[in-house]
Amino acid sequence: MKQGKNMFAFIAREPILDKEQELFAYELLFRDGENDAFPSHPAKKTELIKQRFNTLGIDDIAGEQNVFIHFLPETLINHFPEELSADNVVIELTQNPSMDSGLMKACEELKSKGFKLALSGDNLESTILTSYPYIDILKVDLSKAPTNMLEKHVPALAASGIQLVAEKVSSLEQFAMCRDLGFDYFQGYFFTQPEAKSVKELPASKLTLVELLSQSARPDFDLETVAAIIERDAALAYLLLRFINNPMVNKRLKITSLRHALKYLGEVEVKKFIALLSLASLNENKPLELLQVSLVRAKFCELCAAAKYGKEKAMSAFVIGLFSLLDAILDSDMTTVVEKLPTSVEIKQTLLGFDSEYRNILDTAKGFESGLWSVVIENSESMAISQQDLHSFFNDAMRWGNEMRLALSDFFPKAKPSL
Repeated sequence: MKQGKNMFAFIAREPILDKEQELFAYELLFRDGENDAFPSHPAKKTELIKQRFNTLGIDDIAGEQNVFIHFLPETLINHFPEELSADNVVIELTQNPSMDSGLMKACEELKSKGFKLALSGDNLESTILTSYPYIDILKVDLSKAPTNMLEKHVPALAASGIQLVAEKVSSLEQFAMCRDLGFDYFQGYFFTQPEAKSVKELPASKLTLVELLSQSARPDFDLETVAAIIERDAALAYLLLRFINNPMVNKRLKITSLRHALKYLGEVEVKKFIALLSLASLNENKPLELLQVSLVRAKFCELCAAAKYGKEKAMSAFVIGLFSLLDAILDSDMTTVVEKLPTSVEIKQTLLGFDSEYRNILDTAKGFESGLWSVVIENSESMAISQQDLHSFFNDAMRWGNEMRLALSDFFPKAKPSL
C-alpha cells in the first residue's frame, strides 16, 4: 500500500532485528523533527519541503517491512497523519500516556484503530507498570540502563507478555546478553561486526566468490575470465541468469546463455550485478540486513562520486560501498579481506579506514544510516555537494536497495514477522 507519497522528506532508517537476526522492522528517523520524531510543520513549511526536497512514502523507504515512527505527544493529540496504516506502523512514544489525559485519549483512539504502541522507557522500576493497558512494546535504551537494572527487571517484564526492544545495541556481546535476558528485538548495527576478530581461512567455495568479486572490481575487466569463473559454479550461473531475467533488471528479452547475458548488459552493469550476486552468496548464514546495508551504501557512494568526480569514479565508489562490510560478511578482519582483492590503492585505503577521495562519501553513508545529521551537514560542506542532493541520493539508494531486495528474492524471503 502506497502511503503519503509526499509526506516525508529528510529520513534515515535504523534496523530492528529479531532473535535470529532477521529483520523485523525499521525505525524511521526524521531530520526535520524534534529528537528524530515525525515532524509537525505549519502548512507553509510543509509545502516548502515538498517543493525543495525529494520525498518518499513509507513503502519506498521500508519496502514491505514494518516501521516504528516516533511521535511527540502534541502530534498524536492534534495532528496525527491519517494516511498511516496500522498494518505496518508502530506508534512510538517517549512519554507514558497514563501521565497525560489528552495523550491517554489519543492512545485509546489509536489502539481502537488497530495500532500497536511502543514506549521508550528509561525507568524500568516505576512508570512502566502503569502504562500496560496501552503499551504493547517497551523499548529500552542500553546506554541509559545499567546491566544490573536489566538483569533485575527484564526477565519479569518479558514474562508479563509485553514485547521488549533493546535500543542502541552496539556489539554482538550486547546482543547475546539481551537475548539471554529475554529481549525480543534488537535495534542497532551490532550485526555489521565480524563474529571473530581472528584471521580465518576461507573455504574453497567462498574463495571462488572472492575471486569473482575481485574480477568485478578490476579496471581491466575481462568478460571471458568472469564467465569461466561463474561456469565453475553451476548454482551461481543459474542465479545470475535468473537475476538478469528478472523484470526489474531486464524487460526486453529472454536471455538463456551466460555469455549472452554478460555481453547484453555491458561492462559497468555486469560488474555491479556480479558483485551483488557474489556478495549475496557470501552472505549465507549472516543477517540478510547486512547485505541490504551494503546495497544502500553502494548505490549512495556511486551517486555521490558521480556528482563530485564524474562517472569515471562512480564504479570505484560503488565497489567501496558494497565491500565496506565484507569483514563482517566473511568474519575476518578487513586487512585480510583487502589482500584478496586486486583493487586500486584508493579502494583499499578507503576500506581500511585511511583518508582518500572516497572516505567522506562512505562516512556520509554511515551518517545517514543512524541519522547522524551533523555528519551529513559537515560532509556536505567538505564535499561541496548540497544537503538537498545528499538526501536525494540516499532516498534513491534506499529505493534501489529495496528493488534489489526483490530481485535477489532467493536471499530475501518476502514473509515478514507479524506485528
